Amino acid sequence: MGFELQAYLERIGCDGVPGPSLAALDDVHARHLDRIPFENIDVFLGRPGGLDPESLQARLVRAGRGGYCFEQNTLFATALRALGFAVETLEARVRPPEATAPLPRTHMLLRVEVEGRAYLADVGFGGDGPRLPVPLDGTPREQPDGVYRVGREGGGVCVLRDRHAGAWRDLYAFTLTPALTVDFEVAHHYTATHPESVFVRNLTVQRRGARERHVLRGRRYAVERDGGETAREIADGDLGPLLQGTFGLRLAPDVIRGILSRLP
Repeated sequence: MGFELQAYLERIGCDGVPGPSLAALDDVHARHLDRIPFENIDVFLGRPGGLDPESLQARLVRAGRGGYCFEQNTLFATALRALGFAVETLEARVRPPEATAPLPRTHMLLRVEVEGRAYLADVGFGGDGPRLPVPLDGTPREQPDGVYRVGREGGGVCVLRDRHAGAWRDLYAFTLTPALTVDFEVAHHYTATHPESVFVRNLTVQRRGARERHVLRGRRYAVERDGGETAREIADGDLGPLLQGTFGLRLAPDVIRGILSRLP
């Protein structure tokens, strides 16, 4: 089956078919984050899906589900190309604050060329990712709840950074060498099946709004808003309403029961 562009646009709440402009890129990027949550439920339950267009449309578009970086950005890249954007897929090494050594390339992001300028686009990094695309030339971009920029290191390495608690924080490092579908299939297989993968071991569901971020990790549900955070532990009876209400996921009762059976 071909890509169902109209179904995707309806999923993200976009009327009409926008042309390839920066305004349109900003709009579909933000709408995608609003409507398609970051989540690893199928991976957590031991039944990861494929990255082929039909599988992604079935889960993320028609079934009202979300996904993590490989699923989200593969779908987004397909949609952008259908809208006339020039897109390349790239690999990144995530840089969590606690890391003591470089991590493998297990994150996917996009390079989008529009109006004579190259941008980093990424709808698959969860709550910490940018709401709007970020220029690849190093120009900081103000966002509704912060500032992002792409820095440069030696050897052609680029680093996405955000301004957090008054200081610049590294999020992930990448190069501008395009990656192929087979590269992401390998990384997706490791991330979705290896027993030591954080996505196999831990549940996470995240949604990036205009001025707030909702993050569920295990039973801890946190909301970050106006620079502050509130958090609480989720009881069994609260999980389904939270996932279906706040995060907007369509989940059958047996999926909720499966999640609860794996949570401590």
